[in-house]
Amino acid sequence: MQEKHPYCPLPVTPMMPVVHCSSRLQAQWKTGAIGKRLEECGLKLNLQKSAIVDCKDSRRPRRMYTSSLPFCYTFRPRGAKNRYGKLFDSFLPAVSLEATKKMLRTIKSWKLSRQTTASIGELAARYNPILRGWLNYYGHFYKSALLRVFDRFEAALVRWARRKYKKLLRHPGRAFQWIWRVARRQPQLFAHWRAYGWAGGRAMGAV
Repeated sequence: MQEKHPYCPLPVTPMMPVVHCSSRLQAQWKTGAIGKRLEECGLKLNLQKSAIVDCKDSRRPRRMYTSSLPFCYTFRPRGAKNRYGKLFDSFLPAVSLEATKKMLRTIKSWKLSRQTTASIGELAARYNPILRGWLNYYGHFYKSALLRVFDRFEAALVRWARRKYKKLLRHPGRAFQWIWRVARRQPQLFAHWRAYGWAGGRAMGAV
């Protein structure tokens, strides 16, 4: 079950340990105490993947301190809607720029356009475990921040279709439409199509 703390609207989940504090001094003291306790257990706190961040949003406009966790999430004020549909700033995490760049490099390393002997179903079976893992880890908060990654994957699929089918080679628009038609027929084929309701690079209902 997700919990919230009065000092910060960030949900606490098993995948992201969060310690809420009322001041920077308290946060620094708790960081040291946690590090000491881990050492007693034969473990070590990874300071590169730990940070003190400011839960700043529209209710707490005073900026005390900010930071981010570059290896996974970046914390900053982001647009959100309340239950009445009104927009406001809320302190929310999303996938970091560094993590996004790493995923984009991974997609590039797959060289999808050269895998013309494979069917689109085989590509889905090959890469869905990775795409699903990214969604489960980085898409837990502010899922729309991952759209850049899946846009790149969609573009790679279009290049693959152009090389696989001669009638699409000189027609990128037609190749995009071909992917779109596959998505319409098989919306569950790729993990990100299932997650976003995508059809050929068009995301619907991402939050």
